[in-house]
Amino acid sequence: MFNFVFENATKVYFGKGCVKEHLPEILKNYGDTVMVAYGGGSVKKTGVYDEIVSILKDNGKKVVDFASIMPNPTYAKVLEGAKLARENGVSLILGVGGGSVMDCCKAVSLAAVSKADVWENFWAKPGVIDFEPLPLCVVVTASGTGSECNGGAVITNEALKIKTGRDYPQCNPRFAMLDPTYTYSLPMGQMISGAFDTLSHIMETYFGEPNEDNVSDSISEALMKSVIRNLRAAIKNPEDYDARANLMWCATMAENRIIKLGKKPDFECHAIEHQLGAYTDCNHGRGLAVIHPVYYRHIYKYGLPKFVRFAQEVWGIERGTKSDEELAAAGVEALAAFIKEIGLPTTLRELGVTDKAALKEIADSCGISAGSYKRMTHEEILEIFEECF
Repeated sequence: MFNFVFENATKVYFGKGCVKEHLPEILKNYGDTVMVAYGGGSVKKTGVYDEIVSILKDNGKKVVDFASIMPNPTYAKVLEGAKLARENGVSLILGVGGGSVMDCCKAVSLAAVSKADVWENFWAKPGVIDFEPLPLCVVVTASGTGSECNGGAVITNEALKIKTGRDYPQCNPRFAMLDPTYTYSLPMGQMISGAFDTLSHIMETYFGEPNEDNVSDSISEALMKSVIRNLRAAIKNPEDYDARANLMWCATMAENRIIKLGKKPDFECHAIEHQLGAYTDCNHGRGLAVIHPVYYRHIYKYGLPKFVRFAQEVWGIERGTKSDEELAAAGVEALAAFIKEIGLPTTLRELGVTDKAALKEIADSCGISAGSYKRMTHEEILEIFEECF
């Protein structure tokens, strides 16, 4: 394993009823005004919003609403939230939702305090945070991104057509509350795409050096098998508490930095999908489902030992008379078959991408991962897009 330093500052409250049980105590540590941030309003339809606001008001807090955070949060939305927080003297941001809400809130927590251009100083390039961001707490209602336990935030600059993420430990939520029952009301498609995002995070960490036996890869294999097993169970019964709880904790484990320890991850698929999303606003998990098998067909020969292990340990494929190359390829095809099984798209056209001519511009805008078994070029990324089309 490579050398590492590990820290995670987020305190997690997990389980049914955790919000009612713990939020009142948490609120005692903050000022009078809380900004409640959320997405398109589903938290109001499900009653989660009313439950949380009732707790806030019962504890003497003034509530400021920051609503309508979009699935791919924009820099303009970040600036809107920062302005709202400053004007109302907000002492705590409470993000209620999934990854998009949490990511937007992290960027708001910086922008509400920083006097600098947040995009130029913290997203266009890595920055140094030498100030205290506005405190952030999150209540997760849609699992998948694992954003609740890290400082990562993916933001889209619509004017520049760039979607990029940065991870700053100072932006970790102070507290994260994960009640699996809050995810029951998610549409089936959203639940599936979120779980695939989790699987993607794990795979992109797993398929990277070192290839020698290490704890991080062993944990990743267990997590991948858990996602596959529990997603099948949750599709069969959306209110299977154990399945939803396992999926929720798998999402957190995938991105709380634990499986990245001693690793050199390859997040090329995310880099490709982020730019696809910047141009088309496609759903993140669905975009990843289209890209992953095609990308892995391009690189598996360059990382045979790990892809062989993936086939055997994650998908249970027996070697028989298969060569290493055949076994590795079978693992990639097992992933592709699983994507079809759970109803995710397999082509860009299914995502609504109809302009094949635009693919070159998107490919040319993609970042190149330093951790790949095979370093991509923009020409090969275009080939991947064309094969996905």
